Order: sequence, then structure tokens, then C-alpha cells
Amino acid sequence: MNAELRTSLHLAVYDQMADWQYGHAVAHVRSGLGPLGLGSREIVTVGLTGAPVTTAGGLALLPDLTLPQLMPSASAMLVLPGSEAWDHSPEVMAPLASAAGIFLDAGVPVGAIGSATVGLAREGLLDHRDHTGVCREDLVTTTGYAGGHRYLARLAVTDGDLVTAAATAPVEFTREILARLDGHGPRTLDSWYRRYALHDGDAPLSLADEG
Repeated sequence: MNAELRTSLHLAVYDQMADWQYGHAVAHVRSGLGPLGLGSREIVTVGLTGAPVTTAGGLALLPDLTLPQLMPSASAMLVLPGSEAWDHSPEVMAPLASAAGIFLDAGVPVGAIGSATVGLAREGLLDHRDHTGVCREDLVTTTGYAGGHRYLARLAVTDGDLVTAAATAPVEFTREILARLDGHGPRTLDSWYRRYALHDGDAPLSLADEG
């Protein structure tokens, strides 16, 4: 298998996906951190079908792949943004939640933000993993899942290969993705976070090897 394919981050795309939730992640994973682009990876979009999708912001996206073509062995990570479809069309979105389970079983990371966590809860993927996402009460009411005791009231949570985040925490989501995907050290990630979340213009763009 082509080594380049294994370095790709796969972004699931579907109608009404929340543009603000994945923008930081795909931009900074694609460009890497620092002026040398350390950790940069290709971004590949994956649709349920090959038809164009329309995001919440009205952007038309044509998927690079369809879901049946997606293989965990060819991916560095699968990212699932929020969309009203996770709440209103669970039967349509179920194959993506199933794919997330296949990725996790294969030891390939998955990131889910906002209402995408509802789909993972329905699939049983949050029953035995620490997570966040939409509020605990909504997850329980909407899905009846058994993972309420593993819910953490945080902006973003990583448990092994699973990264989850609240709908309003795209920067925190991205920080966890960068940490899980590329293994950047804490000083580098802290500097990145200060710049993009705290608007600290003095945070350095790159740091020496943290050793």
C-alpha cells in the first residue's frame, strides 16, 4: 500500500456539517506546525456517496472517496464533524458511526465533535471510553447509551484512539488531534493553543526540539 495514503487524515463530509468545527483541524494538520510544516498530512474527504454535499455555511463539497472505499489501513485518522443530520437522520448517518467503530477496533484514531458524538453514542462506542460532546443529559435522552458515567464535562477529551469535543470547542478539538496524530510536545501545543485560542501574539510559531 502507498505510504502516502497511510498518512492521510480522512474528513467525513455530509450535508449541514458545521464548518467551524473542522476548519482549524484540517488547516493545521495539512500545513503542519511551524515554518517547516512539521507533521503535515494530506486531507482526504469521504462521503456516504459520491454526490456533492452542502455544509452549514453553504459550501458545496465533492467527496474524494465514498465510504465503502475507506480503509483504516490507509488512514491516519477519521474526523467526524457535527451536523443536524446526526440528530434528525440517524439511519442515514449510521454507516459513518459504524466506520468509526471499525477504525477504533483497528487501532486507528477517530475524532468526533459536537453532534457527531451522538452517532458514536448510538453505536455504543462511548459506553466504555471517557468522552465529552453534547451535554450528558442530551446524550442519555437522545441515545439511551450506557456511557453517562464516562462523560467528562470538558471542552475536549482523549481516551486512547478516541478524541471527542464539545460543539463550541474547535480549537481544543484540534489541539487533541495534533497531540494524538503527530505527537507534538506539550510546549509546542501550548504555544499553538495560546496563539489560536487565547489570541496571544507573543506565542512563538515554532519551538526548538523539546527533547
